[in-house]
Amino acid sequence: TGSVTKINTRATTISDWDRKEIIVPNKAFITEQFINWSLSDSVTRVVLTIPAPADANSEEVTEILLTAARRCSLVIDNPAPEVFLVDLQQGIQIFELRIYAAEMGHRMPLRHEIHQLILAGFHAHGIDMPFPPFQMRLESLNGKQTGRTLTSAGKGRQAGSL
Repeated sequence: TGSVTKINTRATTISDWDRKEIIVPNKAFITEQFINWSLSDSVTRVVLTIPAPADANSEEVTEILLTAARRCSLVIDNPAPEVFLVDLQQGIQIFELRIYAAEMGHRMPLRHEIHQLILAGFHAHGIDMPFPPFQMRLESLNGKQTGRTLTSAGKGRQAGSL
């Protein structure tokens, strides 16, 4: 992904976000498929995957995400932001926040700003960012056989102990 900076008879130069110049033979524009992000409309969708703990109220998380989208200066109002609870994995709720940026150059600053707003919203509502649960099998400790299985502690649960 980048911006066209030069068009010559045989090749076109594209400058990417790392300021590297990519030289593309013009034949490639005829024989291969390209996506033009700004041909008729500069608006692009940004999809963020946001995890939440299993015990978090999904309606509350949805409202936190929508509030963050409304407060983010780089999210446009039309099309409206959308939030979906898309999956439940390893004791974690997975949400998708679908928002729109006015132009390609806003995508990364938008992601930065909205992630900060989401973290602040979670913090204000006492919601911790989840981490995947883990399980550890401890066969021996100091030469003694234990045969114990330890699991990670979640909110309201006690971790396994020896």
